[in-house]
Amino acid sequence: MSKVRIFALGGLDEDGKNMYVVEEDDKIFVIDCGMKYPKAEQLGIEMIIPDFRYLKENEEKIQGIFITHGHDDVMGALVHLLKEVKAPVYMSPLTANIFERNARKKGLKDYTIHRIRRGNTFKINGTEIRTFGTTQSIADGFGLAIKTGDGYVVYSSEFIVDYDVQNDAFKFDMMEVMNLGSKGILALMTESVGSTRMGHSAPNHRITSILEPYFEEAKNRILVTTYSQNLYRVIEIIELAHKYHRKIMIYDEELRNLMQDMATLGYYRIPAGLDIAPQNYDNHLDNVVVIIGGTGSTIFKKVHRIATREDDIIQLRDTDTIMITSPAVPGTEREASAMEDDLFKETSKVYAIDSKRAFSMHASIEDLKMIIYLMNPQYYIPVKGEYRQLISNANIALDMGYPANNIIVLDNGQIATIENGVLDRNYELMHVEDILIDGNENIDAQGMILKDRELLSTDGAIVIGVVLNFQTKEIIGGPDVQSRGVIYLKDADYIIKEISNIMERTIIDNVTNNAYENMATRQEVRDKISRYVLKETGKRPMILPAILEINTKE
Repeated sequence: MSKVRIFALGGLDEDGKNMYVVEEDDKIFVIDCGMKYPKAEQLGIEMIIPDFRYLKENEEKIQGIFITHGHDDVMGALVHLLKEVKAPVYMSPLTANIFERNARKKGLKDYTIHRIRRGNTFKINGTEIRTFGTTQSIADGFGLAIKTGDGYVVYSSEFIVDYDVQNDAFKFDMMEVMNLGSKGILALMTESVGSTRMGHSAPNHRITSILEPYFEEAKNRILVTTYSQNLYRVIEIIELAHKYHRKIMIYDEELRNLMQDMATLGYYRIPAGLDIAPQNYDNHLDNVVVIIGGTGSTIFKKVHRIATREDDIIQLRDTDTIMITSPAVPGTEREASAMEDDLFKETSKVYAIDSKRAFSMHASIEDLKMIIYLMNPQYYIPVKGEYRQLISNANIALDMGYPANNIIVLDNGQIATIENGVLDRNYELMHVEDILIDGNENIDAQGMILKDRELLSTDGAIVIGVVLNFQTKEIIGGPDVQSRGVIYLKDADYIIKEISNIMERTIIDNVTNNAYENMATRQEVRDKISRYVLKETGKRPMILPAILEINTKE
């Protein structure tokens, strides 16, 4: 008998930033640690990561951090977590290789990784842990089962059911899923991204049959875009190139590293003589497939450079056939649209493979029904997805006869407590926030930097400078007012004049009343000018008063 708490620090009612926590008594097990891409209006933000405060406060209870596969949405924030929390990390060999490269780039050295295999059983401080292989777009992915006093808590990770997979690194371990189901499942957490799609994801996830007619027709060079972490799709492209006797050139360093990892681990090897290294590539070659890889918006920016003839290696030709197999993910729609626009300006042979023609490798309705049926959990918890997807996933279990009281749909920070096998309906709630990371890896927990950038982009800025005598506090220079993006100066001389007057009067009044202090006076000036400008223009620009005090000779 035990007390189990299950909650998410990210990944619910959103696409990405997945992070789930399973607690039993004083033991904490963390599952995944991902990031998500910012929205277009979140200016200068590179990524959004989960709120780690709870884990920092309870660091000594963390038994392990499990990373189920190598995608950014489940691993992209791990470096940031390990800079704040010291705990052992468990991941498969390919995922570990990906992480170690990222850790070196970010300067992280102090961490402990345990490489574990799919289909493995082991113990951490007396708690049994089991993994089972899953079929997803990257190799070496696994689902996870944590044994508690009242049964296993299982996390499915991403998965599809594809009986035709022959590569062991991508196979779904159906036998282990059935075996787990026979041992008693307290709670099953399954992904929800594909829960609105009818049928199975397979065989609709494959792109070979879609791309093959284009390979047959193409007389000249072929360029294919793909996400580097979608290794299943990359292998399909390589095999098509091999079938049609074309060389390949992989144009992405990380993807080349991944394919080298695949070969070293014995998962997949590019056919001998097929690959051309980028440094040996000749832009005049025709009998070649250029595989352009990347992650997030980087792939669209890379293709944009090629389309606008700014790339150092690939120069686009009007005879090229271009296939886009990297549909936009949330946060990258603008870049994806601009890229496609640019390509059509250069060649008419552009073919986009969207998610309606080729499914993403996430569980569809029949896949989810299968795992629910085989696991037969006491409680069912949809995770990983937007709210509509979580509800759709919950309805699948409802349609299968599960009572509504045994289906748990949570928000980030909402805690499901199961004590002695019984769910407490009084859900606790902890406060969790989005943590914003800018391009310099700076953390903006409260979003203040973002708010400032939004102000600058919409309402502009006004800078007011004045010089004071350090001894007497007498104004000896200025005030000088500079406006950017707020008002047209020639049409608003009276506003500029009044802004100067506000600053001058505030300083003189404070000096006269012996209340002058540089920082406090600047804040008072900022508040007064903000109210005045809002009244006159309807705008809320950033107000930046500067008071410089200098020593002068008598």
